[in-house]
Amino acid sequence: MRADLRRWAIMPVLALGVALIIVDSTIVNVALPRIVPALHMNIAAAEWVNSAYSLVFAALLIAFGSIADRVGRRRMFMIGVVVFALASLVAGAATTSTMMIGARMLQGVGGAMILPTSLSLVNANFRGRERAVAFGIWGSVIAGAAALGPLLGGYLTTYWSWRAIFLLNLPVSIAILIFGYLLIPESRDENAVGLKDIPGVFLVSFGFASLVFGLIEGQRYGWWHAKATFSVAGWNWPLPGSPVPWAFAAAAILLGAFVLRLVFRSRRGRPTLIDLRLFGVPSFRWGGLTILIVSLGEFGLVFVIPLFLQNVLGLSPLQTGASLLPLALGAFAAGGLAAPLSLKIGGVWTVRTGMLLETIGIAGFALVVEAPMSVWRFVIPLAVYGLGVGLATAQLTNVALAQIPPAESGQASGIQSTLRQVGSALGTAILGTALSVAITSHTTSSLTGAGVPRDQATKIADVVQSSAGTALPALRAAPNTAPYAGVLDTSFADATRTVGIIAAAFVLAGLVTSLLIPSSTDSAVEGERRKAQSSVAT
Repeated sequence: MRADLRRWAIMPVLALGVALIIVDSTIVNVALPRIVPALHMNIAAAEWVNSAYSLVFAALLIAFGSIADRVGRRRMFMIGVVVFALASLVAGAATTSTMMIGARMLQGVGGAMILPTSLSLVNANFRGRERAVAFGIWGSVIAGAAALGPLLGGYLTTYWSWRAIFLLNLPVSIAILIFGYLLIPESRDENAVGLKDIPGVFLVSFGFASLVFGLIEGQRYGWWHAKATFSVAGWNWPLPGSPVPWAFAAAAILLGAFVLRLVFRSRRGRPTLIDLRLFGVPSFRWGGLTILIVSLGEFGLVFVIPLFLQNVLGLSPLQTGASLLPLALGAFAAGGLAAPLSLKIGGVWTVRTGMLLETIGIAGFALVVEAPMSVWRFVIPLAVYGLGVGLATAQLTNVALAQIPPAESGQASGIQSTLRQVGSALGTAILGTALSVAITSHTTSSLTGAGVPRDQATKIADVVQSSAGTALPALRAAPNTAPYAGVLDTSFADATRTVGIIAAAFVLAGLVTSLLIPSSTDSAVEGERRKAQSSVAT
């Protein structure tokens, strides 16, 4: 096989690996109503089915990205696929909530091995115009897979079984392993730190685990005062108050110690898990900050939209997934547009164009939300939103890593992926809090305006808020609240609109931050493109 064809042959393998872990971050949501009774779960255990995956995934990204530089990126990618497949088998065969939560945590370990190594393998194997195309594929797969997850989950759960959403990963993983072994070349940095800095691995992993736990669980357990008892597998939180402030305190101590350790060891020339010189690269520094900010609003809205579609418009899980198809199709279309657009206007301006389209799409969604309404009104805003995500995600990664040496791509990819995951977790927490506050405010004021006594209106608003809208169908059916069904639906639509505006503001802030990324980032890419044109001409 020709060298260039062999190089491009690795992209479907890497894309399939990325799709595997991204789909599993969204596919479980629609299957939970079937999983809960099958495994006799309580509400706390049900919520941890998703949280366990996200928590472990985000916590280990930097560690595995750096270790992969030392032991081999293809090796780490393949090990991650094996771990993910075994965890999926356990999840598909789960008979207890503890078994399911443990399997989801193990899936998070596999995902943390796959994501940063897929990035670093792209960075190590492609340059110039080819890298723009490769990152376009990588980015569109991430955005499209996130939107396709609910559709695939709804179909498998409805027509097969909830166990199928996990067992489907097995044949896909086998295909990745076979073609990965045949096609993906190994790359590594013999001078990388790897496991030479065990204390650093411990501090950064548990520090980010504590931070992400606080961000994910703050709304549920209380940001300061305890709103519910934190319990996992029969173990209850023993300390006073909510576990969330304790988690943030632990994150501050652990990550603070990690940074101090980095500085101390760097000044003495000792190996460190993260090379602080990476942040001296302007494209990496400002690109990472942009990734963090834009992630606050980029995927948090995907959490809110299904709640509105199912609880207010009455769509089934399968119909909800189908309604998100325009987002997925827009993202996949962006994969084909990203490379030629970046060659025409540069990677940095492609990123800015994508974030502008995201802002327009999210704001457009917010403007058309009302109850009742036709889902067809969502098609154009969601397609524009998906197109923007595909352009911005792909080329923002390309821009941020453009000036990073291939030898350091593993840890750089891990840092970037961690910023994206932490931003996503923080964004979901902020948008979830905004949704709760907006639901309470809009519902209470609307009900009192309709003549409902304030005490009763507050109680109904609390029910809608605490259930994230899932109580709306029951309230519409109850004799004492049925007369106010239209008011309740409109109030939830208004709350959804508020969240959409906040999400659009975050992405717009990311667009502003992207103006700090130097346009010179595109110079290396432009130089390689001219070399390629010159060689063709001669």
